[in-house]
Amino acid sequence: MLTGKAPQPEPVNASAEGEQIWLNVIGKMEETWGQLIGQQVELERKNAALEEAHAFMASVFESMSDVLVACDTALRIVRTNTAAEKLFAPEGQSIVGVRLEDLIAPSSGLKAEDVASSMTRRQGLEDREFQFSTTSGALPFAVNGTLLYDRRQRLSGIVLLGRPLGEVRRAYSELDQAHRNLKAAHVQLVQAEKMASLGRLVAGVAHELNNPISFVYGNAYTLKRFVPRLVAYLEHIHAQPGAALFAQERQALRVDMVVSELGGTLDGIVEGAERVRDIVADLRRFSSDRRSAGAVFDMAGVVRTGLEWVLASADRIVETRMDVEEPLEVEGHAGRMQQVVMNLVQNALDAMEDVPHPVLCVTAKRDGVRVRVQIADNGSGIPPDVAGHIFDPFFTTKPVGKGTGLGLAICYGTVSDHGGQFTVRNGAQGGAVVAFDLPAFAPDGGPAVLPEEG
Repeated sequence: MLTGKAPQPEPVNASAEGEQIWLNVIGKMEETWGQLIGQQVELERKNAALEEAHAFMASVFESMSDVLVACDTALRIVRTNTAAEKLFAPEGQSIVGVRLEDLIAPSSGLKAEDVASSMTRRQGLEDREFQFSTTSGALPFAVNGTLLYDRRQRLSGIVLLGRPLGEVRRAYSELDQAHRNLKAAHVQLVQAEKMASLGRLVAGVAHELNNPISFVYGNAYTLKRFVPRLVAYLEHIHAQPGAALFAQERQALRVDMVVSELGGTLDGIVEGAERVRDIVADLRRFSSDRRSAGAVFDMAGVVRTGLEWVLASADRIVETRMDVEEPLEVEGHAGRMQQVVMNLVQNALDAMEDVPHPVLCVTAKRDGVRVRVQIADNGSGIPPDVAGHIFDPFFTTKPVGKGTGLGLAICYGTVSDHGGQFTVRNGAQGGAVVAFDLPAFAPDGGPAVLPEEG
């Protein structure tokens, strides 16, 4: 039978529904806890990596020999390294919190305001020179600066890295000296190669000239011996009664003038032949590549003897100042080294030809494992355009007929063969200074191998 009331639902089990909700909550809690654990592990890993990075950066900062100072936007120091603390802070104190302007010396050309201006322009610093007040006084530093920004790219400060300029200048000085040494070695190498090439050329020229000049020299001497005979014969003929018949021809042919000039002409030929012969001999010595063992001799005695011989033939008085140590034992050929000394002394005298009061300074001393000989004059010095050619064969500044240009070239070769080196420069007070050094004799060393004399 139907009524007007709707059917009622069956009652639900409230305890079962609550249990399900609780299980869902516990499941979510476990899921959240698992996520928290994973995030904690990741956070610890990142913290460990960050600490390691911090430790590495700290070790880098502390090991730097350069000064590192980090400042905030107010130029207050927030961090430094050990080098900066040792340099700027008294023992047991720190410069953290100190304003940058307190570190800059009053004598500095650049001030803290220049650093602030650089930060305002958003520009760093590059090799700017500052004077900093250190525990040892004001010192110059070459400073580089890099701007610091936070995560939002807002300026947060500046890091300054400074290096004492003394170290920089020393490094540049050492580099410059190494460059100079390299250039000097290159010049010597080029000069040695040039000398070797010219030596081979000169050897051939000397060989080709030697035979014909010998013919000229020998025949000129033969004619010179014949002249007295010819003169005596002509005088005998002219003394005969019939000589008057030939007087006209004698006058027309100028026989008397020819006879009077014959001796002088032959003397000129002989003198010229002798000069060419000497040049050929010099060429042969210059190009000589024969080797023989030298002997031990006293360079001090060689210097004294060579100087005395040249001064004895000088046509004027020369003030001589000598400073020669004795003994100065070297190994080689004393005769050839004496030729070097005499050549250098003679060149010095020629350079002082127009000097009212010529002064010659000769020194010979032991310098470590080397023996150094120096000859200085008070002449006009060496012009810059001549300095690079004075050792070139046939180059001379002397008038024609007074120099062959082989003297210094031969000296260069002789000194090089003895293991020495030449230096030529202008003196501080004027004049030229020519010096060479040789290896000092070492009793336990091997024999020197040098070219033969002559």
